[in-house]
Amino acid sequence: QVQLVESGGGLVQPGGSLRLSCAASGIIFSAYALRWYRQAPAKQRELVAAIASVGTTNYADSVKGRFTISRDNAKNTVYLQMNSLKPEDTAVYYCNVAIQFKDYWGQGTQVTVSS
Repeated sequence: QVQLVESGGGLVQPGGSLRLSCAASGIIFSAYALRWYRQAPAKQRELVAAIASVGTTNYADSVKGRFTISRDNAKNTVYLQMNSLKPEDTAVYYCNVAIQFKDYWGQGTQVTVSS
């Protein structure tokens, strides 16, 4: 079955960096677009970044120029490099893949930006 496992979250000071990873199994990884979402307390889940199977990327306006999504098809892993972090980036970050109109999610990883 499809499984997504995120890692790399933690506590970081404003201006700091983190790199999130999402390891996928149970899918032909290279064939699908992968996405990172986040959900802050009392807010709706929002799309942060996406990378197509061919490598094209898209970002939410709030993270453009600070976050970079990438993928390693040999390792079945998608990454989210987050630089210049702000307190408003604090959220649980989720990895997502959509296959035949069904969404699959990881368990999430907590990112907290605070001094």
